[in-house]
Amino acid sequence: MRGRRIFRVLKVVAIVIVAFTVFGFLTTHLWNYLMPSLFGLRTLTFWQAIGLIVLGRLLFGGIGPRFGGAPWRRHMKERWEQMTPEEREKFREGMRGRCGGPRAPEPEPNRGPAV
Repeated sequence: MRGRRIFRVLKVVAIVIVAFTVFGFLTTHLWNYLMPSLFGLRTLTFWQAIGLIVLGRLLFGGIGPRFGGAPWRRHMKERWEQMTPEEREKFREGMRGRCGGPRAPEPEPNRGPAV
């Protein structure tokens, strides 16, 4: 039982290392092929490409794997389906107040007679 767990952990570590290596070389080669000729940027090393992948993941993908979509969306859908029409309208009004929904146009300031 313990041997299987160690084997599984080693297998996951090996897959992660191979994936980082493949994506690193892929990013390096794509960057070095396209970016200098298109935008005049410098070429990247392998480690810079790995850093770029990690930075992109942190900025645009968050930390950790994403399985099954956004759980908050499913939770909100369930809550929405359980609301009465009056509760839904009250919720909409509250969101309009917070998020700046459609508003009536502001009146023009009174400037007095033109001279």
